[in-house]
Amino acid sequence: MGAISSAALTLLPGLSSKPIEDDDYLKNRFQISLAQWSLHRALQSHQLDHLDFPKKAVDSFGIYAIEYVNQFFKDKATNSRYLAEMNMRAGDLGVKQLLIMIDGEGGLAEPHDIKRNAAVVNHYKWVDAAKTLGCHSIRVNAYGVSDDAYALRASAVDGLGMLADYAAGFGINVIVENHGGLSSDASWLSGVMKEINKSNCGTLPDFGNFCLKDDDDGSGHKTCIREYDRYLGVEELMPFAKAVSAKSYDFDTKGNETKIDYHRMINIIKKSKYKGYLGIEYEGSRLSEDEGIMATKKLLERLFK
Repeated sequence: MGAISSAALTLLPGLSSKPIEDDDYLKNRFQISLAQWSLHRALQSHQLDHLDFPKKAVDSFGIYAIEYVNQFFKDKATNSRYLAEMNMRAGDLGVKQLLIMIDGEGGLAEPHDIKRNAAVVNHYKWVDAAKTLGCHSIRVNAYGVSDDAYALRASAVDGLGMLADYAAGFGINVIVENHGGLSSDASWLSGVMKEINKSNCGTLPDFGNFCLKDDDDGSGHKTCIREYDRYLGVEELMPFAKAVSAKSYDFDTKGNETKIDYHRMINIIKKSKYKGYLGIEYEGSRLSEDEGIMATKKLLERLFK
């Protein structure tokens, strides 16, 4: 996939026959945000402080919308002073705080009632924090321990439904990413969404994260041996999408993602009714985090031009 020039009026494979430069959908409906996980190595090594994330997004990448990961301020969910500082840091730069990705608070599809109910309550503080930060959503995990997909579906409907009811009082969405386990089975997750049928409960389709089964070589290194079709998966999840994760891993010399057909993904999103942000989530290792983020941004901008 070469660079798109206005002179050549290059068409993207699979998109409409209309020149991209005239396509108001790509010009007006999509914006770019930055998922904090793209910088997880810098944050985990303390090269970057969580409070400096908005400044990093602006100064290094020219991005003015961000998506948090709760593990980088895990003990601060109820700390009003810390949240006020986050608001000030972002506000001073004109940065929008879009959502918080929540991990480590329990499975909302746990078949055991006590565990599931505890997980729901554990998420309340993050709903409150999201409201304080002006976010529109929290991203949660619909997982539970069971070999029974039907039992897990019923549990997910119950757990997510309860949390969505609580979040509705704050104007916050509860959104589920394809993020391992049955949630990476888009047909299962879309079925859960249809059954819940609540306006503030939806999905966060991720271009990656569709592994259904992996193999551990014994040293902790896992290889995916069965994967859900990522393009079908994103298509199935888009009707419920309230955010989108533009996952990336690596790029060739022309600036194209080597594992994911971004042209095809954008075409799928274009055909949906989604309007909003695509969050860059670079997870590669060959390029530095900064390089990977910029490569993803340039590719998206090239497709939207």
